[in-house]
Amino acid sequence: EEQTRSRNQTQERDNLYRTGSNILKGTRDKTKRKQAYQLLMKAADLGSTRAMEKIAYALLFGDQLPQNITAAKILYEALAEEGSPRAHTALGFIHATGTGVYPNQAKALVYYTFAAIGGNHVAQMILSYRYSAGISIPHNCEAALIQYRNVAKHVANKLTFAGGILGGKVRLTERHENPYSSDGVLDLDLYQYSKFLAEKGEVQAQVTLGQLHLVGGRGLEQDPYKAFYYFSKAVKAGSTYALAFLGKMYSEGSEAVPQDNETAFKYFKMAADRGNPLGLNDLGLAYLHGKGVPVSYTVAFQYFQKAAEKKWIDAQYQLGLMHYYGLGVRQDYALAYKYFHLASQSGHVLAFYQLAHMYATGTRVARSCHTAVELYKNVCEQGSWSEKFLSAYFAFREGDIDSSLLQYMLLSEMGYEVAQSNAAFILESKQSTIVRENQTYPLAQLLWIRAANQVYTVIIIKYPSPHIHGLGEDFGYVFCFILHRKLSQLIISLFKIYFLGAYNTNGLGSSTDVHLAKRFYDMALQSSQEAYAPVLLALAKLEVVHFFSEIQRASFSYIWGYFQM
Repeated sequence: EEQTRSRNQTQERDNLYRTGSNILKGTRDKTKRKQAYQLLMKAADLGSTRAMEKIAYALLFGDQLPQNITAAKILYEALAEEGSPRAHTALGFIHATGTGVYPNQAKALVYYTFAAIGGNHVAQMILSYRYSAGISIPHNCEAALIQYRNVAKHVANKLTFAGGILGGKVRLTERHENPYSSDGVLDLDLYQYSKFLAEKGEVQAQVTLGQLHLVGGRGLEQDPYKAFYYFSKAVKAGSTYALAFLGKMYSEGSEAVPQDNETAFKYFKMAADRGNPLGLNDLGLAYLHGKGVPVSYTVAFQYFQKAAEKKWIDAQYQLGLMHYYGLGVRQDYALAYKYFHLASQSGHVLAFYQLAHMYATGTRVARSCHTAVELYKNVCEQGSWSEKFLSAYFAFREGDIDSSLLQYMLLSEMGYEVAQSNAAFILESKQSTIVRENQTYPLAQLLWIRAANQVYTVIIIKYPSPHIHGLGEDFGYVFCFILHRKLSQLIISLFKIYFLGAYNTNGLGSSTDVHLAKRFYDMALQSSQEAYAPVLLALAKLEVVHFFSEIQRASFSYIWGYFQM
């Protein structure tokens, strides 16, 4: 009887945790999130360590629970005693940033190290960045490479939809100066207008909304039911893209549709027979992996070639894989590199991952630890933790400054340059109540410098004065020394060319000109192989900037044209 009671209690605890976690994962609705934390509290009362970790997170960051840093710290310390890697990571963050305590980098490093050994990917990413930038520990590219590679492998294994595309992140400095700037958040008015057109029978709007709901992001929640609804409407109107996307939904399975390879293959075939590149690509995947049909590398290669000829990004990546591993073709690292490079220029995350591996191992290219680290870092930055950018931005927009600041500071620790800039921006605004007044400007200074060291050109241009926002001579001269030293390192023609590209991408000192920007980036790449990683990432960003700048003034024909690329 005692065993039965214990088994039932364990089952109840696990069910409560699972239900609460799924709600948190699937929605940003405040009422539902509060309900989720109520379930997690019940699970915690029954002894669920994972539920306690989520409650401690909510207390630290103020996610639907009153922010209480002291209570969060006490709970994390208790969890750390039990060996929780997440608790060690959180305590490392608390001590590194001086959140509720005096900063102690030595303690932070110990906590991060224990968490990384325990397999926590956030801690591994933080240590990678510290090794790469030489923060509190000596610079060690090889140590950074090992940690980044571990995290990148985890991120790559989690990606499902078309290998993932590098996402945009809201930069508060630009949003502050231009509230209507193109960034990573979908404009609500545009979304409502899209829905209006879709209900009126506009096929392009239906497919676009279906895709946005299928993958989520840009401030829009993933919703497979809505995706299926819009794709089904578009199929009835004859859209070949909608056919292919329905096939993808059946291939991967979701709450809305069961996983069914035969049904998926039927939709892919109908789309491919009409020349649709997504249908061609996914038929290739079906033959490559034997989903609904026998494995045939030859047939898969043919379909990938046809899709790549139509400039479908994932098809380029798949051709790279087939040449890299010799699947149905002669193994050819040169051709593999060519296709990975093509896909990466449009922001294909798995293409970045493969290129990073080639540079890390010296396969077909001269081995470069620095380039491999840069590429792996950008794969790592597409992990699920990057969703904190949206929650941090929404918290900022809703006036929850302390929650926003802490989220950006955690992302800053992980090496996100945009988060470093955003956290520094918030600190300078003097709106936060959780950072001691005498620590505000030193912490902002530290974050600006870290962002500048990652060569965010706006910072270098924007802060040349020794009296930055009245911060005083000590702050100003030290900061200017760092920035001017950075500028002196960039005087060589390679970086001058690169920055001309950056200026035209961001519209700094002139209007945005994506075509001219690409020309300068290509010139920089021709100047030196050391420019490979930054130029490749800049080209990926250029695709995002181009898309969102056009969306601001777009007709739906343009948006549809983009997805047909």
